[in-house]
Amino acid sequence: MKNTKLNFLFIMDDQHRSEYLGFYGKVPVNTPNLDRLSSRGTVFTNCFTNSPLCVPARAGLASGLLPDRLGCLDNHYFLPASVKTYYQRLRDYGYRVGCAGKLDLAKPDHYNGITGDRPCVFTAGFTHPVECEGKMHAGSSLLPIGPYTNYLKEKNLLEKFYHDYRKRESKGWIKEASQDSVLDTEDFEDSYIGRRAAEWINNIPDDFPWHLLVSFAGPHDPFDPPKEYSQKYMNVKMPPALAPKSSGKPEWIQKFSQKTSAAETEQIRRQYCAAIELIDFQIGMILESLEIRGMQDNTYIIFTSDHGEMLGDHGLFTKHVPYEASIRVPLIISSPNVKKQKSDALIELSDLNPALCELAGLPPQENIDAESFVQILTGAEIKHRETVVTSLRPFHAVRSHEYKYIKSFNGFIELYNLKNDPAEFYNLADQEKNLCLEMEKIYKQRLLGCKWQY
Repeated sequence: MKNTKLNFLFIMDDQHRSEYLGFYGKVPVNTPNLDRLSSRGTVFTNCFTNSPLCVPARAGLASGLLPDRLGCLDNHYFLPASVKTYYQRLRDYGYRVGCAGKLDLAKPDHYNGITGDRPCVFTAGFTHPVECEGKMHAGSSLLPIGPYTNYLKEKNLLEKFYHDYRKRESKGWIKEASQDSVLDTEDFEDSYIGRRAAEWINNIPDDFPWHLLVSFAGPHDPFDPPKEYSQKYMNVKMPPALAPKSSGKPEWIQKFSQKTSAAETEQIRRQYCAAIELIDFQIGMILESLEIRGMQDNTYIIFTSDHGEMLGDHGLFTKHVPYEASIRVPLIISSPNVKKQKSDALIELSDLNPALCELAGLPPQENIDAESFVQILTGAEIKHRETVVTSLRPFHAVRSHEYKYIKSFNGFIELYNLKNDPAEFYNLADQEKNLCLEMEKIYKQRLLGCKWQY
C-alpha cells in the first residue's frame, strides 16, 4: 500500500548566520540549491532561536518548551524521557522518523554507538536513527565513538583527523584553527552526512509517511572546509565585521571579545562561506534523491539552523550572545502547498514543532510554549508573534520588530532600537526605563504562561 500522507524533509545545519545565503545578495556565498528552494516556498526573514547554543536550541525545538522551562541553559543536558517530543508524536501517528547527523539531545554521553542508534535516540522518538558526532566531538577520540568516526577508522583516517583537531584546539578554535581540513571532500563529515541522508531517502519504503531530520555538523567552528571548497573563496572580498564598541555592553560580553585583524576576520569569513557551499552541494544531492523517488510533491522541505555566528561582529565569534548575528537563523519552508513569499513575521525556532505537527494532521499539543504558524504558510495570515524570547545562562532577551531588550545575569540591561540602530551599538536602557520594565514583564509572562510538564 502506498502512503498518501505528507512527508517531512527537515534540513538543519549548525551555526548558520541568517544572511549567509546566496539569494539574499548580501554575502558572496554560493548556495544554488538553497536559492532554488527559497524560490519554491516561504522565506522567513525574522526567525530566532530560543537559545544561541546547540543543546538548548535543539531541546526547545524537540519539546516545544522554552529552554528556561526545561532547565536547559547550557550544553550539559539530557532531554528527559518524560518530556514529549514532536518526533514521538509523529512516530505515534504512524510516521517513520529518521535522522542523519547530530541531535544533541543527550550530549553529556559521548558515545553515540558505532552505527548511530544508541537506545536513548529511540526514546526521543526516532525509528531509523543515524546519529552522528559533532565536529569537535568526532575529533576528541582515537577510538570510534559514533558512525562518522567509525567510518574514518575504517578508511585509516581517524588518527590523522584526531591529531589535526588536537592541534586546532591547542591554538584556539577560531583564528589559528580556521585552516583547511586534512580530509578530502569525500571524507569530510558533512559529505558523509549528506550521503547517509540521500541513501535513507533512496531506500525508505513508501508505505508509511516519514520525517527525516538531516542535521549537518557545519558550518560550526573550526572553520575547516576541504581545500576543494576553500580555494573557491581564496580571493573573494567579504563584507567587513561590525567594529567593537565596549560602551553600553556588559563586562561578560567584553571578555568574550577576540582581537583579530581585518584580514584575519575576512579569511575566517571566507572559510565559513566555503563550508556553507559544501553543505549546499549535499542538500542538492538529497533533493535529487527526493525527486528521483517522485516524492517532491508530497514532501514539506524545511531548512533552518540551531543558531547563528558572530563572525567578528563586535569583536565576537561563534554564538552564546544575544545579538542579531547570533540569534537570527535562516528558515525556508517549501512544498506545492506553501505560498511563494517572503515573510517578516516573528518566528521562534521551536514554533516549527507545532507547525509540522499541524501540517501532519495532528491535534494541537497542550501546555507547550511554541505556537504554530501554518496560516502564514498558506497566506491566510501575515503576522505571528508580537515578540520572541531567547535565553542562555548569562542572559535573557525579548525582541520585537522594533526593539531588543537584554537582561544579563548580573542585572545589566541593554535596549536597542533595531530600526534606527540595527548594528546594536547604542544602549538606550537608561533613556527608556519604562520600556525596559514592559519588556521584562513580557519575558516573565512567557515563563508563567504555560504549565510545567514534569
